[in-house]
Amino acid sequence: MDFSTNYLGFKLSNPFMPGASPLVDNLDTVRRLEDAGAAAIVMHSLFEEQIIQEQLGAFMNTETHGESSAEALSYFPGTDKFRLGPEQYLDQIRRVKRAVKVPVIASLNGHTLGGWLDHALLMEQAGADALELNVYALATDPSTNCQILEDRTVEMVLAVKQAVKIPVAVKLSPFYTALANFARRLVKSGADGLVLFNRFYQPDINTEELSVERSLKLSDSSELNLRLRWLAILSGRIRASLAVTGGIHTATDAVKSLMTGASAIQVVSALILKGPGYLKTLIADTKRWMEEHEYESLEKMRGNMSLNSCPDPTAYERANYMLILQGLKSELF
Repeated sequence: MDFSTNYLGFKLSNPFMPGASPLVDNLDTVRRLEDAGAAAIVMHSLFEEQIIQEQLGAFMNTETHGESSAEALSYFPGTDKFRLGPEQYLDQIRRVKRAVKVPVIASLNGHTLGGWLDHALLMEQAGADALELNVYALATDPSTNCQILEDRTVEMVLAVKQAVKIPVAVKLSPFYTALANFARRLVKSGADGLVLFNRFYQPDINTEELSVERSLKLSDSSELNLRLRWLAILSGRIRASLAVTGGIHTATDAVKSLMTGASAIQVVSALILKGPGYLKTLIADTKRWMEEHEYESLEKMRGNMSLNSCPDPTAYERANYMLILQGLKSELF
């Protein structure tokens, strides 16, 4: 059975890899991930704010940063809160490259146009085989419309693609007015792949202390359905690799993702809960499922549950919506 996949132009032995997380900050863990079968290593994100903080510290008296604000940066953690600063991050790319034989994908997280994007080239020069541009932007200003938000992201992709020769994937959230159209715009601007989806961490409120409580809640399989929907919509309709992240905990989750069009499967929460070695279990269980269902290759299975062959995806979506509501009515009454 051919379990290989093509992602961002790389021929990978399988579609599984760790998603962006602190898992790869430790070289021993990185080696364990490769030993467990990781087809690529995705590094955690270097944040725009980290880069700007370093730039402000070094060049406050000689450079003006139109996209930065000292007051705004006061909201963000100090540089001592991050294990890897900008320079250390580049060193970590070099160390990870020496430690593994699989492709290394660096991650750059931001939401504005500015000098921080220059780090994409530095990451390439440090040895990154590809780059994941993680666009984490929440429009809290009522005067910011969807066009402004989308145009800014497209310009970010254009700027990065002009600076580097390595493949670039864009990691998105699902919260866009017309995601399919936006995805096509990103691909036309040069994106080699899309990663679905970023997880916006939801804050809670402490009603006694009148404070915001920040907590990290790991994903579960219930989060996968949103990803499956958009994989099915985009698969075969844009010329770019599709990766899924968020909600992959079992081989069944992986099979669903492949059937709706994913070329790569990024796992984080399951590996945090069960350890790097769990990746080997996911790979073995997925292969076993394919053998039992007589699939000779991933390519035979990929996208066979997408909407690409549906003559009217909008009507299909509406029909499903109505049928679900009618089913609920029948159960209640």
